[in-house]
Amino acid sequence: MKRALLTVLSVVALAAAACSSAPSDGKEAAGLTSPAKKELAQQIVATAENGTLDWRSAYGYIEDIGDGQGYTAGIIGFCTGTHDLLTLVERYTEEHPGNGLARYLPALRAVDGTDSHEGLDPGFTAAWKAEAERQGFRAAQDAKRDAEYFGPAVRRAERDGLSALGQFIYYDAMVYHGPGDGATSFGGIRAAALKRADAPAGGGDEEKYLAAFLDVRRKAMNELHPTHDTSRVTVQRRFLDEGNLDLETPLEWEMYGTPYKVA
Repeated sequence: MKRALLTVLSVVALAAAACSSAPSDGKEAAGLTSPAKKELAQQIVATAENGTLDWRSAYGYIEDIGDGQGYTAGIIGFCTGTHDLLTLVERYTEEHPGNGLARYLPALRAVDGTDSHEGLDPGFTAAWKAEAERQGFRAAQDAKRDAEYFGPAVRRAERDGLSALGQFIYYDAMVYHGPGDGATSFGGIRAAALKRADAPAGGGDEEKYLAAFLDVRRKAMNELHPTHDTSRVTVQRRFLDEGNLDLETPLEWEMYGTPYKVA
């Protein structure tokens, strides 16, 4: 998904826009990779995935939420039916042989791509929770999140010229929809949004582009899971409508009817 090279005029226009929108104190606004912004991103995602601001409490989370993806588990909802939980356990087992989840690898491979629990019940959920008490498994979840979701989303957003809010919007979409180029995957959503509005790196207005991205994403969510609450998109739209492109705190939002605040 390479973008065409910017013309000289586009570069000049972008530079002028950047200067006009720079903070008055001359400091560049922090992106999502700054420690404080990354922590905030995990908190917002956790309110959608786990109903809490305390995202670190979710390492041991596991349940079948009835979305056709088997067990959903951990800090960003790794799933037995979507391959990422399997590869997480495989990598963790390479580094920690004999761990409490290793014996379930044959079953995880067999159910990959389905919502089946065959070979996993009744002990897998208890084994997951027990392993989540170990620092090594928590670190493995963090690494998986960063390598396959947070890192790729933020890098793509930076190349598209997006601010901290845009980077978060990409990240949350990557978590929910997964990577890939299908119509309801992150890449497909981004491609559809670019047909409606140019990203800042292509000379477009960021707010218009992000609005288009959120419109496409809501449609994709409804196609995937017609009964799912789309609060996570509503929250991001609110931040956008408030003009909070730098994702500055304090932040207040409501997720699935529950209010949250980060001072």
